[in-house]
Amino acid sequence: MLKVTTTNQNQTITLKLEGKLAGPWVQEVTRVWVDTAQSPRSDYVVDLRSVTFIDSPGQALLATMSQQGAQLIAADCLTRNIVDEIQKGRDSRAESKIL
Repeated sequence: MLKVTTTNQNQTITLKLEGKLAGPWVQEVTRVWVDTAQSPRSDYVVDLRSVTFIDSPGQALLATMSQQGAQLIAADCLTRNIVDEIQKGRDSRAESKIL
């Protein structure tokens, strides 16, 4: 089960995820993200502090969100590790484009 709450404050749209980002819930978050990312340009935050599990498709979705400019916020060790790996991948791709 996953709960998604969207808030819009001061030009920042926040998606707060609570539960497991896995299985069919990844498709639901994808739908919400696509709808959200079409809004007038804002800053995007994905709050993962209440996420308890992320499967591979969920990680791929988070990587896509990060590539599209979303800031990922994590709290526990596992989720922080996933976010760090996504950001390292994004940084290394940016470096390779510069070279």
